[in-house]
Amino acid sequence: MSAVRSRGVASKRALDLVLGSIAFVVTLPVQALTALAIRVAMGGPVLFRQERAGLHGQPFRLVKFRTMQPADPAKGLVRDDERLTRLGQALRTTSLDELPTFWNVIRGDVSLVGPRPLPVTYLERYSPEEARRHDVRPGITGLAQVSGRNAITWEERFRLDLAYADHHTLAGDIVILMRTAHSVLRRSGIAAPGSATMPEFMGRTDA
Repeated sequence: MSAVRSRGVASKRALDLVLGSIAFVVTLPVQALTALAIRVAMGGPVLFRQERAGLHGQPFRLVKFRTMQPADPAKGLVRDDERLTRLGQALRTTSLDELPTFWNVIRGDVSLVGPRPLPVTYLERYSPEEARRHDVRPGITGLAQVSGRNAITWEERFRLDLAYADHHTLAGDIVILMRTAHSVLRRSGIAAPGSATMPEFMGRTDA
């Protein structure tokens, strides 16, 4: 790794640590109220934990607020739109479900900005080119998120992820963070068309 790139990585990590720590502490009262609301409306657990692929595809445990009821065919809770609660929809719309993920930023699992961390089960489904999205640390937000969030296709998402991996800068990260704030306020791109969330990535279908 070149000296310039090493300094860039160090600066990005410093920004993550400072802003991530501030955001985590400042939002603690909101997180406490959100946790209480989830406990009352849905019971436990309050947090959702899932193994995701991080830098170079290394697994880590992502932490978010829970927005769905457990799958239960007997109760008709199978699809995401059936399991997503009214409170959970509100948390996703306002991005409040993401607040605990600042802890992952502090730990160094994710960055503030980068490709979205996806389930480790997707790793074997990527083409070699798509897998390059793991050349950088994943992020809470990123170029794909501010370009349509879950409303864009997987092909477009990966194109944007690779563009970020190849050309990201600290100044660019700051621009993405500002665009993220705008997207959250607009509450746009929360789900893919016809879906409560983003459809599962099943791999290439044109091979």
